[in-house]
Amino acid sequence: MRNATAPSGVQMKFFAVLAGVFCLAIATGATAEPNARPCAADAARLCQGMQPGGGQMGQCLRKHASELSPECKGSIAKMKNKAKGFRQACGKDARKFCKDEKRGGGRIMKCLAQHQDELAPACKNMMNRPIAGT
Repeated sequence: MRNATAPSGVQMKFFAVLAGVFCLAIATGATAEPNARPCAADAARLCQGMQPGGGQMGQCLRKHASELSPECKGSIAKMKNKAKGFRQACGKDARKFCKDEKRGGGRIMKCLAQHQDELAPACKNMMNRPIAGT
């Protein structure tokens, strides 16, 4: 039955989108304030020469999880909590409005943004929050 597997597929789509945003934040944070992107130094040290995109940076950081700084580990934990909250708030809307979207490239987020006026209040609130930060 198709509905039985839909939630895990949607959850993977959200994780992929958030992982992409996280990798982009790491890549652009190398010249930011020292504490603005807590994983930038770890990414530069552990994943030298790796270009962001396609989840490669996230895979590299996961591979070196035991070597990450406490600040980076804390930032990743916060991102995971935000991803969980996003899945809880927007999972039904994503299944309703974006079920045919391919994952990656921010497609689910774009789809949800196109349906901004139709989203559940909790999802609309989550969509208006910044992804980075506290």
